[in-house]
Amino acid sequence: MGLELLADRFGENWTLLLGGGVIGALFGAFAQQSRFCLRAAAVEFSRGEIGGKLAIWLIVFSTAITGTMLLSAEGLFVAREARQLASPQSLSGAAIGGLLFGTGMVLARGCSSRLLVLSATGNLRALLSGLVFAVVAQASLHGFLSPVREALANPLTTLNIGSNDLLLLSGASETVAGVAVTLGLVASLALAFWRRIGIWKTVAAFGVGACIPLAWWFTHAMTSIAFEPVQLESLSFTGPSADTLMLFLSPPGTMIDFDVGLVPGVFIGAFLAGLFSGELELLGFQGGDAMRRYLAGAALMGFGGMLAGGCAVGAGVTGASIFALTAWVTLFSIWIGAMATDWLVDRKLPDRKARSLEKARPAPSVVQGVE
Repeated sequence: MGLELLADRFGENWTLLLGGGVIGALFGAFAQQSRFCLRAAAVEFSRGEIGGKLAIWLIVFSTAITGTMLLSAEGLFVAREARQLASPQSLSGAAIGGLLFGTGMVLARGCSSRLLVLSATGNLRALLSGLVFAVVAQASLHGFLSPVREALANPLTTLNIGSNDLLLLSGASETVAGVAVTLGLVASLALAFWRRIGIWKTVAAFGVGACIPLAWWFTHAMTSIAFEPVQLESLSFTGPSADTLMLFLSPPGTMIDFDVGLVPGVFIGAFLAGLFSGELELLGFQGGDAMRRYLAGAALMGFGGMLAGGCAVGAGVTGASIFALTAWVTLFSIWIGAMATDWLVDRKLPDRKARSLEKARPAPSVVQGVE
């Protein structure tokens, strides 16, 4: 009833934008406080640590899936109507795009959602990287990079295997999946308790994960009251970042929907959380090498996210919450790409450079007969 009143008063598109803004603000605030970051979790895991960063990501991941399954069980959401299950998806794009996104995520020191949260608290490195990410994502969708994206996405799609529903393809029941996810949530809470990440960070991680089913519920509810078709969706940052960029380049009043409200909402929520917690701080690049690394990583994420059909949140959490096969392939590939890049760029090459400098250093001379 409340959504119908809003839609009657402000219009369906503006109601969608408002909903995207509110849910985005909640996500931004909780993400800023919990330090939710897939890159941090992947790097921690790749270095043999089972710590707090991984615990936070697991809480978000398992909460999102649990909440989405509960919505489905209550009839408040129909997963098969989501784009990820209702239309063909690219398996080759998911694998290749996920690897590129994971590589870029480590180079830029944060995924697309993390860059947005950091930029809201004054990180100018993240702000510039986020702009590059959005530009490359738009170029990959409709610009000069779109033929490359299509060439990589077309070889293998879910049409070749008949479905993108992981539960259907695997023969697993929703009950079995629900039990597995519940056990995962309990395990993630136990890990958080063991690593002493704190009550507030744990609650904030729950809040981040809960934003996924909240967005599913909101867009599903809008489909039942809107006269015009409304896309059933949840949180993602590749397409919405590109759409938000184009909003500033388009005539006023165009492109008003859930996605366009999401990105500004996350920024505002993260800014307010950082303001009230005293964590706003201007940070810039430290030399040209760092700048090249960040911008290269952002570009890889922009292209990889659009190729894969989602980012670390859009595919790695949102798509995974409805058991879309391509989303799980993307998530697995992101982890592989991130861990391989961390090993090669941040550990292997620095160690080799340090050994080379040590060998090149002249041996200290020994002067005899001097007292």
